[in-house]
Amino acid sequence: MPAKKVLHLDSNHPLMIAQLSAMGYENIENYTSTKEEIEQDISQFEGIIIRSRFSLDKSFLEKATNLKFIGRVGAGLENIDCEYATSRGISLIAAPEGNRTAVGEHALGMLLSLMNKLNLVDQEVRKGIWIREGNRGFEIEGKTIGIIGYGNMGNAFAKRLQGFDCDVIFYDIKEGLENNYAKQVSLAELQEKADILSIHTPQTNETINMINESFINSFAKPFWFINTARGTAVNTKDLVVALKNKKILGAALDVLEYEKSSFENMFSGNTLPEPMQYLINAKNVLLSPHIAGWTIESKEKLAQVIVDKIKSQFSN
Repeated sequence: MPAKKVLHLDSNHPLMIAQLSAMGYENIENYTSTKEEIEQDISQFEGIIIRSRFSLDKSFLEKATNLKFIGRVGAGLENIDCEYATSRGISLIAAPEGNRTAVGEHALGMLLSLMNKLNLVDQEVRKGIWIREGNRGFEIEGKTIGIIGYGNMGNAFAKRLQGFDCDVIFYDIKEGLENNYAKQVSLAELQEKADILSIHTPQTNETINMINESFINSFAKPFWFINTARGTAVNTKDLVVALKNKKILGAALDVLEYEKSSFENMFSGNTLPEPMQYLINAKNVLLSPHIAGWTIESKEKLAQVIVDKIKSQFSN
């Protein structure tokens, strides 16, 4: 009986290869061929493991005639035509459990750095600038933190806010998600009470451009803003306007609207869009290169979650 083949399109933790091999899979690693070249042989594979190298669209999946599962080593599935894959009976396996701790810690770290101006003052001191009064920070204690999206990532962030003596509330389109870490409220109540907003939403038609002028101006108070979810959720032009008029007090952005869809490179063009130029130079903006879920530990956890899910669904 020929071995079941799995195609690995991105490198991951070595445990994935080892454990899939132990389950009887033949692992083929191809990290360099073009999408068109891979399409020529994709029919021989029962599984695909991918991060974000390219999109698995309908045209690609139509050629994957023997495909049983796609393992996306990450939280989202937006680089896969999920509707078509599901209609074909292809199992879609993601791993939001694998990097939720990393995202929760990163969001908290960005918030503390932003509110205490740590990145700014570090650079000032390195240049011999010693400003104390002008660099007073703000405390989390006593403030209301609003979370939009209360899945794995939103929960992880809320959990890490315990002990800060702040109120944590959240809005999610699903009901009945409240737990000991945060209270579920309507979007209107969140916009009325929040001093800090952190979004943890997947990329969907509903969340693209969600953070826009109208949404921002619906908040009763000026607020700090954190995005460790998807850059497409934010209209950057409107964000810049809000930063300029102090409706948003500061922004911590791990993801950007202008990222390439692969997440592996910065931008598609050679010229920075004007709003991005503003963000780069703004003293009340903290940026990181889509690494909120990108820790040493999460690399192993993500791989293990994918393997465990494959084993539970496909082992004999």
